[in-house]
Amino acid sequence: MTRDLPATQEFYGSLFGWEFRPGPEQLGPYVRALLDGHEVAGIGRLPADRHLPIAWTTYLATDDADATAEAVRHCGGTVGVGPLDAGDAGRLAIASDPMGAVFGLWQAAAHLGTAVVGRPGTPTWNELLTLETSSVVKFYQNVFDCTVEAVVSADFDYVTLHVDGRAVASVHGLGQALPRDRGPHWMTHFEVADVDEAVERVVELGGHVVKPAWEASYGRMATVADPEGATFTLVRSRADA
Repeated sequence: MTRDLPATQEFYGSLFGWEFRPGPEQLGPYVRALLDGHEVAGIGRLPADRHLPIAWTTYLATDDADATAEAVRHCGGTVGVGPLDAGDAGRLAIASDPMGAVFGLWQAAAHLGTAVVGRPGTPTWNELLTLETSSVVKFYQNVFDCTVEAVVSADFDYVTLHVDGRAVASVHGLGQALPRDRGPHWMTHFEVADVDEAVERVVELGGHVVKPAWEASYGRMATVADPEGATFTLVRSRADA
């Protein structure tokens, strides 16, 4: 969600090579981002009377948005929007976990979600940054019936969420290193061909660097923000990761 839809389209179109087409009318001013004709993301305009942070929203799939929204409430989370229909594309809701991290629910119909992965310009991973994993992992396990695999380390609070044996997201407990101005939040990672070149391009386009590039076990990464302040992570994944 953004305040300046045309400017945001120009930024991400220049950064990732996206093209755009109108999305469901029920979502208001909204466009779908396409890479070589494949849908990879969506951008909507925030209503003028909504004073909310500009941010990317991670959507988690569900077979029944209404039942999952009820499970969110039952497990201590909050449902802020919906569930509501997005035309024939699907049904959605916006919720937050017990620590306040916002995420979406998506019950697919005509639109399944990101249509291509693993290529530069596509979402490649979603990670929840929170105070400590123990405070929210049970919530996601109970709401989405996923399993958890923890990284065994005395100084690294990190778990991955698995569905049918496949890792689908991660939860990273940052403790006091969690940015106070943001609080717990989901972070979207986008694949790029070259992280350092992409960081330079972000700055050229009016964005800024939040965390300079670093090497991780699964690739080179950098966290940046677009001109309106929406943060996201750029990653060049290792072939053997």
